[in-house]
Amino acid sequence: MPAGSPSTKTWSSRLTFLFATVGASIGLGNLWRFPYVAGENGGGAFIIVYLAFILLLCVPLIMAELAMGRRGGKSPVMTMGSLCKEGNHHGFWKTIGWLSVISPVCALCFYPVVAGWSMDYIALAVKGAFVSITPGEAKTQFDNLLASPYRLILWYTLYMAATVCVVSLGIRRGIESVTSFMLPTLFIIIILLVIYGHIEGAPAKAWQFMFNPDFSSLTWRSLLMALGQALFSITVGTGALLTYGAYLSRDVSLPGPSWLIAFSDTLAALLAGLAIFPIVFASGLDPAGGPGLMFITLPIALGGLPLGHFFSVVFFVLVFFAAFTSSLAMLEPFVSFMEDKGYKRHKISIASGSIIWFIGLSSLLSFNVIKDFKPLSFIPLYKDKGMFNIIEFSVSNIMLPLTAFLLALFAGWVMSGKLLRGEMGIKNDAAFQVWRFLVRYLAPVGVGCVLVFGLM
Repeated sequence: MPAGSPSTKTWSSRLTFLFATVGASIGLGNLWRFPYVAGENGGGAFIIVYLAFILLLCVPLIMAELAMGRRGGKSPVMTMGSLCKEGNHHGFWKTIGWLSVISPVCALCFYPVVAGWSMDYIALAVKGAFVSITPGEAKTQFDNLLASPYRLILWYTLYMAATVCVVSLGIRRGIESVTSFMLPTLFIIIILLVIYGHIEGAPAKAWQFMFNPDFSSLTWRSLLMALGQALFSITVGTGALLTYGAYLSRDVSLPGPSWLIAFSDTLAALLAGLAIFPIVFASGLDPAGGPGLMFITLPIALGGLPLGHFFSVVFFVLVFFAAFTSSLAMLEPFVSFMEDKGYKRHKISIASGSIIWFIGLSSLLSFNVIKDFKPLSFIPLYKDKGMFNIIEFSVSNIMLPLTAFLLALFAGWVMSGKLLRGEMGIKNDAAFQVWRFLVRYLAPVGVGCVLVFGLM
């Protein structure tokens, strides 16, 4: 019997489960961070290393996290409590559950701020603000957005309200319905942008940059960046898989969905590169444009191409869709936890969303009104960091890697291998031994490196 009683919240089908989990993994990390990180670290060589980490580290951890979630059958905190009770494990391991609830809540205190930028840029694109825009004008346009608390608060508030509304409707009427529409549409948009980039852009340069590796350009920092990008692009340790796994029926074998989640997330990242880089190269711009690649470099590139007005709108709609499906997975673990405690879903969704919105204002205002407020400058790790960077750094460099590290240790060394194998549905002995080796040894070392070096 499962460690926890079966959840009353279940996916209506295996397909809707895949839509939700893939939607959770495809976010700003794929469309915003992956292209510029690949650009900064040599393109092809970085991508090959990234793919290796997906294969050897992420897929085994996806299987483990989904199996743990389904075995517990409830919110992450309750699931870890049930697993510890079932296996007579030390209560310390409940930390995984708490981190899986707290980390995504903290992420929602900065993530919707960036997602709100995409909404503002949709409006700008509709008005034709990027047509024939110069580099100086593009930078000024982005700086003006960051300097305007009123514009930022408008989009941030609308975004958070939409997130709360969908989560409050529950799994089937809310998350399933939205992700079942947004995810297929997202891939259609990406493919449309890839086709456009290959017609109007410089596809040969993009393919050479992405798939003609120069390993001499790789550094230890590049390897760590690839590992970190692989881990957290695919939502390992964020609480999403632990939560969504609890809603999965017991007749679904987990290796297949795990591979599909990893494949879909990786495909989205690669397609994003094949959409963005041809446009960037055709305009003679720098592919290593840093965080400004999406909001400064791309508007310049699209603004100078035929049909750029239309495709700039399409692109930022894509960014919004990717961010939104991930945000649903960030709020769901906490709402699920409070629902297990007896609270009504719609009430706790509104209450928690309101509190997160209020705390997130400090992130938003750190770009303008309180930009000189550096409350933790006395701590070396947070020197010269405003509220946005404090929260983002804490989540990305401490909380998420720590959760993934503990999860790898628990799955590899603490939880019964026989139980996990049965829950995952791995029938082949050799396949299970490979999985166990990767989770026991490679995953803790790899994630541990991300955690340690991320604090240096």
